[in-house]
Amino acid sequence: MDLVLSYSPPLNKKCSPLVLKDDEDVAALLAARSDSTCKIPLGVIVERTEVCAYEKSSQDSSDDTDGSHDGFRDNYFDLPVFRNVERTENDNGASVTQPAEGNPVVDPLLRLIGAASDEPVNVPTTEASDSSFRDGSDLHEGKYFNTKKDLKRKLSDIAMKGNFEFRTRKSNRSLWVIECIDPNCSWRLRASKIVPESTKFVIRKYVGVHCCSLLNRNANHRQATYVVIGEQVAPQYVGVEKGPGPKGVQTFARTKLGAQISYYKAWRGRKHAHTLIRGSPEQSFHILPSYFHMLEKLNPGTVTRIEVDGESRFKYLFLAFGVAIRGFRYMRKVVGIDGTFLKGQYRGVLLVATAQDGNGQCYPLAWGIVDSENEDAWTWFLTQLKEVIGDTDELALISDRAPSIKKAISTVFEKAHHGACAWHVAQNIKNKFKCADIMGSYWSAVNAYRCEDFAGYMTEISHRYPRVAEYLENEVGFEKWSRCHYPGLRYNITTTNMVESLNSMLVNARDFPYVALLDVIQEKMSKWWNDRRIVAMAITAPLTPSRESEFRPRFAQSNGRHTLQLNPVTYHVKGGELEGVVDIFNKTCTCKEFDIDKLPCVHAIAAAHHAQVSVYSLVSPYYTKEYYVLAYGETIYPVGSQSQWDVPNEVATRVVLPREVKERKRGRPKTSRFPSVGEFRKRKNRCGKCGAYGHYKKKCNSQTGSTEGNQPTDVPV
Repeated sequence: MDLVLSYSPPLNKKCSPLVLKDDEDVAALLAARSDSTCKIPLGVIVERTEVCAYEKSSQDSSDDTDGSHDGFRDNYFDLPVFRNVERTENDNGASVTQPAEGNPVVDPLLRLIGAASDEPVNVPTTEASDSSFRDGSDLHEGKYFNTKKDLKRKLSDIAMKGNFEFRTRKSNRSLWVIECIDPNCSWRLRASKIVPESTKFVIRKYVGVHCCSLLNRNANHRQATYVVIGEQVAPQYVGVEKGPGPKGVQTFARTKLGAQISYYKAWRGRKHAHTLIRGSPEQSFHILPSYFHMLEKLNPGTVTRIEVDGESRFKYLFLAFGVAIRGFRYMRKVVGIDGTFLKGQYRGVLLVATAQDGNGQCYPLAWGIVDSENEDAWTWFLTQLKEVIGDTDELALISDRAPSIKKAISTVFEKAHHGACAWHVAQNIKNKFKCADIMGSYWSAVNAYRCEDFAGYMTEISHRYPRVAEYLENEVGFEKWSRCHYPGLRYNITTTNMVESLNSMLVNARDFPYVALLDVIQEKMSKWWNDRRIVAMAITAPLTPSRESEFRPRFAQSNGRHTLQLNPVTYHVKGGELEGVVDIFNKTCTCKEFDIDKLPCVHAIAAAHHAQVSVYSLVSPYYTKEYYVLAYGETIYPVGSQSQWDVPNEVATRVVLPREVKERKRGRPKTSRFPSVGEFRKRKNRCGKCGAYGHYKKKCNSQTGSTEGNQPTDVPV
């Protein structure tokens, strides 16, 4: 049973009895009654209510332990709040009071005046006042929150959306009291722990009506901290690599939260959102051993390595998925290696080793993170790579001409052949000799199949630029960049474009913590393996799509060629610009295209027709559908949520500390790399009339001379 006290004030209009909710209401009533000669009817209402014993005991316990009897509660919440109310039950079953529908909420002071006088009083209501408003929230007394942090997050969100601010009056581990920033406003909230041992908070007192002035509205909202902004914008970074930048965060805060924030606060909010979604850099080092353990467990055959110094600080890491290692047997044995810088807090360099499948697509083999591109780092990475792919005469390693890579390859690999990237050599020529006009002859020499053709192009270069010819022959060496002079077999791969493509793919993920970066790599590779498996299974031709499209024109060109059989396996093919002698057993031709590309040339196709041999039997198996399917036949699995990991104690307790980094210079961190030697970045011109890029002021078609309304639609590269 529950007793409800109420009284009826002597007003000049009918209204429901006013409920006395607590001692404060009774004290206010007695104070009003002591100075009055009129009688105020006092009534007792008996209601049957169900009260949770635990909740009641928790509230009583909390009031005894959260500092509520230190005089603060009685002094702070001493404003009489008499309301026309009706009792209802909330979602938790607790009895709560709310304004009676259709009855005004009467100001307490005017009620007391009316109670102390026999004169009729016209009582104003908050509905008629333009200065009062509710905060629009679903908060109520008795509402629970799992933690104090959740309660603060909820109130900050309500304040920003309701366009008001609050300040903390008192706060400790078990109590939180806040009020509107305007001292004359009635909005306030008091919450405390349900019991001292619990982390849950419950709202004890809550006044959700504002009467503050619009002059107290501030666009630079004090509740819009970078933490709150980061928590609100964090969902926009889930499942994407880039997400909104600082200006995008500013727009989000203005349009969604109604807060004007600075660029710096937006930048910090964005950084906090990244931490919430991808973890902190320090945490990434801590969980790295466990992460690698799960990769090895879920992907059999995966090879991982972590190298630390004497103080357990991170130095290097290496990762090669078992699926890629096993699939390398179906790849041409040409591996491109290169590195690209990372942009996160601890910087570093990402090293990549990749092959190329029979369809001309990148096939990543191994990944590594080191401190910088030096000889020690490259030697360590290539040593791990050698354990994965081996060292044979058939293996070709393609890279730029960095001295550290050159020395590391010669140290680690004894049988493999090293080749230089022809594009980097070309950039060095243009930068060193300023002779871009001979690039046509240079690339013709690079792609020449026969040494006779190569010699003709080099003669042309030496006649015009003798120093360039000397540089290519003596300093670089023909065997490093020329296809016909290469001692091994590099097929049609003359550059490291396949590695540069991987670096470009990760341009937005290179500022992630290490584990988050590896997650992106795993996700990309898993998607590639699945997509290419689907494509491979749908192929109906004997060859991969790209090789089939390259093969068909040669097939058409072979028609009309005169073929003379010299012996059971050798044929002389005439016609066209060049004759050829084909050995269909050894799969060679004097034009050298068949020898180097391992794809039948025009002469070999004509010889196969004459010998009544299937042309596809002369194609290297690396280009066939069968090898393409086998290369992507397995699946790369993710590690899942960290809460689902099953890691041995010796792995989980392994200490990997962040590496020591040099203190950064002041200002905006640099995120773009320095151009390579001979690399030029073309910058578009900006119009001084309309502000757009790509043309000059004299050639501008804009009708106005003002830049207003003619913002640039493109940005310089």
